[in-house]
Amino acid sequence: MAMSKPFVVLVLLSMLLLVQAHELENELEGKSVTTSKINCGSACKARCKLSSRPNLCHRACGTCCARCNCVPPGTSGTQKVCPCYYNMTTHGGKRKCP
Repeated sequence: MAMSKPFVVLVLLSMLLLVQAHELENELEGKSVTTSKINCGSACKARCKLSSRPNLCHRACGTCCARCNCVPPGTSGTQKVCPCYYNMTTHGGKRKCP
């Protein structure tokens, strides 16, 4: 079954238009989300204030905060509030973030 040239051109232009519309939609969604950086130093200071190893806690918390832009409230537990923070693990499979 042979397709006419105008039909093929129409299909290709339609696909191109759909791809551009999708890219524009993604771009607009990205700009509408305002992501403000949190102060990792003060957030980790509050998180690690009762830690028995404060230097280690601050270092791990700072790394996790920089990657996730989130630190759970309180001094322990509540990690599931920040999914990125909660799911980050070391090479050994242990939780990285305090």
